[in-house]
Formats: sequence, C-alpha cells, structure tokens
Amino acid sequence: MGLPDEKSDEKHGHLSFDTQQVDTGAQLVAGTHSSLDPTESLRIRRKIDRHILPLMCIPCNRIQFMDKTTLGSSAILGIRRAAHLTTNQYNWLLGTIFYISYLAFEFPQNLALQRFPVGKWMSLNILIWAVALCSHAACKDFAGLFAARFVLGMCEGSITAGFMIVSTMFYTRNEHVVRVGYWFLMNGTAQIISGFISFGSLHIHTGRFEPWQWLMIITGTLTLITAVLFFFLFPDSPTNAWFLTAEERTKAVQRIKENQTGVENKHFKREQMFEALTDPKTWLFALFAALDNVPNSLTNQVQIIILSFGFNTFQTTLLGCVSGVVEIVTILSGVTIASRIPNSRAWVGIAYFIPSLLGVFLVNFLPWHDKVGLLFSLWLTGVAVTGFVLALAWVSQTTAGHTKKVTTNAIMLSAYCIGNAAGPFMWKDKYKPRNRVPWTIIGLCTLSCMVLLFSIRVLLARENKRRDLELPDDTFDNVYVTNIDEDGNRVELKVPKEFLDLTDRQNRDFRYVL
Repeated sequence: MGLPDEKSDEKHGHLSFDTQQVDTGAQLVAGTHSSLDPTESLRIRRKIDRHILPLMCIPCNRIQFMDKTTLGSSAILGIRRAAHLTTNQYNWLLGTIFYISYLAFEFPQNLALQRFPVGKWMSLNILIWAVALCSHAACKDFAGLFAARFVLGMCEGSITAGFMIVSTMFYTRNEHVVRVGYWFLMNGTAQIISGFISFGSLHIHTGRFEPWQWLMIITGTLTLITAVLFFFLFPDSPTNAWFLTAEERTKAVQRIKENQTGVENKHFKREQMFEALTDPKTWLFALFAALDNVPNSLTNQVQIIILSFGFNTFQTTLLGCVSGVVEIVTILSGVTIASRIPNSRAWVGIAYFIPSLLGVFLVNFLPWHDKVGLLFSLWLTGVAVTGFVLALAWVSQTTAGHTKKVTTNAIMLSAYCIGNAAGPFMWKDKYKPRNRVPWTIIGLCTLSCMVLLFSIRVLLARENKRRDLELPDDTFDNVYVTNIDEDGNRVELKVPKEFLDLTDRQNRDFRYVL
C-alpha cells in the first residue's frame, strides 16, 4: 500500500514524501484548502478549450488519420501500378508494417512521454512524420514504401498516447470523455478532407508527378505546418501552460482533483508498472482494443470495396467522404450520451455496436446488384467506432498513478496495433467480390467486443462495492512535502491524497467510472 521513499514522522504524526514521488501538481495545491468556485472552474475550462482543443482536433488528429489513410486513397490514384505492388505487398504496406512499427515503439514512446515534455515530444514526432510522408512521393517500389511506412508507425505511437495523457491532465472525468470524442471524431473529418483532396488530385495532370504523389506532398505539407504549430503552441501540462497565469495554473490543477489521478509524475516507478501488468482490467481493455481494431482494416479498404460495388473512380472518392460523416455523427452522439448519463460507458458502447452488426449482416446477404443497399450497409458498419472512443476515455479514467497509466496505455495501444496489423490480411483476392470471410470475422469481433465491455463493467462494479464495504483508509490522509518559501525557509505543506501519485489500487477512496 505504501509508496517508496516515504518517511514516517512520528513526532508530528504524519508521513513525509520526497517531492519526486508526488504528482507535479502537488507543489501548486500543497497547503491549499479552499474549494474552487464553479463559475471560475468553468472560465478556466473554457480558456483551456480555446487553446488546446483546436490543436488536438483541427490540425493534428485530423492530419494524423488522413496521413495513415493516404495509402488507401492512393490505391485508386495509381500507386499500386506505379510501385508494382502485389496484393500481399499492398496489404503489408496498408496496415501491417505501419502497426508492427507502432507496436515496437509504443512502450518507448510512452516512456518518453513520461520523461520529456509532452507537447515538445509530440511536435518532434509530427515533424519526422511529415518528412516520412513527403518521402512516399519519391518511392518507386515496395522497399522504399516499406521504409517510409515504418517511420510513420514509429512516430504514430506518441500521438494517441500523448492525447490520452493530456486529456486527463486538463479535464475532469465527465469533460474528459467528451473531449476524447471531440479529437477522435476528427478522424471522420479526415476522411472527408482526404476524399476531396483525392478527388482534386485526380485532376492534377503533370508530366512526371502522378496524382498519388501529389496526394502525399499535399498531406505531408499540412503535417509539417502542424508540427510547427504544435512546438510553439501546445502546452506540456497545466502546471506550466503558457496561456494560464500562475493563479490559473493552480486552479486548473484544483479542477481535476475529483479525478483522483493527478497531473503527471516524471519519475518511472517500477512497482506501478508491475501493478499495471497484474491488473485484470488492463488485459480486458487490451483484448478489447485488439479485437475492436481487426475491423479497422476497413478504413483502408472502404474505397476499394465501394469501387467493387460498381461505382466509378470519381464517384468512389466522393462517396468515401460519407464514412467520415457517419463517424462524426456517431462519436459525437455517443460521447454526449455517455457524459450525461452517469456510469453508462459500457451500455452506450454496446448499443453502438448493434448497428454495425446489422451492417455486417446486410452487406453479406443483400443482392450484389443492390449497390445502393450495399453502400448504406457499409456505412452502417462505421457506427462501431464509438465503442473504441469510449474505451480510450474509460481506461484513462479507471487507471491512476502516472507510471501505471503510461504502462496501461502502452499495453492497450500495443493491442490496438496487433489488431490493426492482423486485419489487412483477411482481405484476399480469393474472397472477392463478396468478401464473406472478412465480413464474418468482423461480425465475430464485434460480438466479442460487446461481451468484453460488459465484463469490464461487471469487474469494476464489484470492486466499487467491495471498497464501499471497507473501513475508511486514512494511511495517506496526512502527507506532507517540504517546500521552500519566498524567504528561503523550509516549510512542510500538506498534500491532498489526490496528488500523491497513488495508483487506483493504493487509493482506496478511488471509485471506478462504469
């Protein structure tokens, strides 16, 4: 139950912690007893929204997703012919090599996000990402594209993990689920923008540059601009956010006290890593992430599938935009419902998997000549993305202790990579045009994810009931850190339990969101 390096002060009857062991926000709130006025809290949140959400939503996550799907868009713009790619090579490039690289670098990326300033580390990765994306245009064969996609996967590992960390730093539990939804639904915007850029690229006719190469250059340039914006404007944490005054930083930290997860701790704690590895919910979330992202291979197959329905190339590039609209509407509605109905994460996620099951059924059994019906069925399968968005927010809200949090994030996103890496290989030429085997696998994965969300809810609900029956735990109620005041004197300041960098197991007052 205890933390390393804690010291018992019998004379004063309290525990003294080294400042390296507590949360970075502890220095700001130590000795603070007053509560934050709701009106002031709302003002601070709106200020945070104005400075963080545009960077998380508009340029970065949109471009991040758009960049990943450029290869899928390039398939109908001529890249397979130009680079002499076989179906198996294309599938490797489409997702597998990208996600193998993502998987290999996911844990190092999470360690770096803990060790270095979050905003600066992400901006560096986005810069490398931009260079790698532009380099696609110079590739003439499988080997060159393989190398470029590997670099993209390496950099990708920092983005979603970084956003998950930042979201819990700045927002309360209810605000958090909606904000995760906001920046994730920009994937839908990316599909729309990518569709229009692809459509425009089809009309670019130059001597040496093909349309798919222009697509890579355009998206790579947008990513480069994003890297510069991120470096100068994106904050590392509420304790040093450039757009907040010293007083507002303290209030920003006070706002998230109810989360009981603190801001961050820059020191790796091995015992928290082991706790994450032995926590059943870690592996349930990981299994969910793996199974839920096998169907994600549809993202890069959707335009090829629409083309197989009988639509021409120009129609396909524009119809692909509708998938983005479906994603925006479903994610926005799902996170809004989950934030307004207490403890409804699992139920909302399960409900949003049902339309996808219907879509899988229809796309398998509708007559092949009913291309409009098949198209709507394909769009219907996109509703399931809401379940993964809710799971991303949920795992952050149910995990405390910064090292435990980054370890859990790394495990979940590694599982996400495994699902995404495996998915492309189920799309084989021998299954075309109906693709019944891939669609059956997608249906089974969807059903499994519904069961897993229910299982996680049951596990966490039982733990909450167990803690409700326990006697109050006052182990960490009187914890002090030594600080230096303005006169240079050493003073001891009491730190709230919420900012001691305790894990969700150590803090018995922690209650899991359901």
